Amino acid sequence: MTVTSSWQCLPGFEQSGSITILYSFPAGVQGPEHPNPGVRYSSTSRTAYLPDCEEGKKVLKLLRKAFDRRLTFTIGRSATTGLNNVITWNDIHHKTSMGGGPQCFGYPDPEYLFRVQEELRLKGVTEDD
Repeated sequence: MTVTSSWQCLPGFEQSGSITILYSFPAGVQGPEHPNPGVRYSSTSRTAYLPDCEEGKKVLKLLRKAFDRRLTFTIGRSATTGLNNVITWNDIHHKTSMGGGPQCFGYPDPEYLFRVQEELRLKGVTEDD
């Protein structure tokens, strides 16, 4: 999980820059905690965006906790491609586009920062822990 900041603002957050999160995973073999131990999975990367504001930085810290606890991704069937034994999101929604609104997994989406904090809370990730 690599984090960078940019001057580029996100729709709905024109007063601040943006935070880019790059998740990169090498290929590997599923372990005993995965659905098919011993089966290979391929490398992948995902990019996500947050506004570089106080609330965005708070969400970033929570996303880091979730990632460190191995809650952000899992191995399973891709809803997008239908392929099995691939790295997939694990029910913590991310904005993977800067624009286009919710239908394109982007901004503007005024409720996103609240919603993702609720998803994280349901997985036991809060500021207090």
